[in-house]
Amino acid sequence: MTEFYPLYLRLEGEKCLVVGGGKVAERKVKKLLESGADIVVVSPRLTPGLAALKEQARITHIERECQEKDLQDAFLVFSATDDEEVNRRVAEYCIKNKILVNIVDDPQRCSFFVPAVVRQGPLSVAVSTNGKSPLLAARIREQLENTFGPEYADFLELLGQVRVDLLQRVPEHHKRREVLEKIVQSDILKLYKEKRYDKIKERVQHAYRSSGC
Repeated sequence: MTEFYPLYLRLEGEKCLVVGGGKVAERKVKKLLESGADIVVVSPRLTPGLAALKEQARITHIERECQEKDLQDAFLVFSATDDEEVNRRVAEYCIKNKILVNIVDDPQRCSFFVPAVVRQGPLSVAVSTNGKSPLLAARIREQLENTFGPEYADFLELLGQVRVDLLQRVPEHHKRREVLEKIVQSDILKLYKEKRYDKIKERVQHAYRSSGC
């Protein structure tokens, strides 16, 4: 069996279609909203949560069963219904027309899987089991949440600021890399956890000076 290729998608402004209006569909919609997607839900009925999102104009709702025309210009599709025939037709159309599709609880008909994700600010760590066990992926995610705390978000913000500063002030690539390597290899993560911000500033200044910047 060939391996799935892991990547992150930019979904802002893209039409993402969710077929179904139940609890699983609601979870998919809420995650898509975090990505700024243009979300269309096709279902005769909606959960109270989805109905509230419709009232807030955060999603578009087509109140009927899914038809092929609904799929035509979609970038990505989730089918989260309990109707096997509907799921089969959605999968076949999407695969034939090169549309990314995920059929909930049917990995054989999926062209992509959604990983379990740990997020700390700009940091995201994704865990996938290629659809074999979402429950195990969720358990691993819980374990990783204990490893990657909020200090990682703070550290990444610092690294981003330093990188911008270096690009503006230091023309030599090797010097920029040296500074960043020294910061990454330092004990700054531990200092963030201990809230010793004065020491963090010292570490950054030392990385600049010792690299000749």
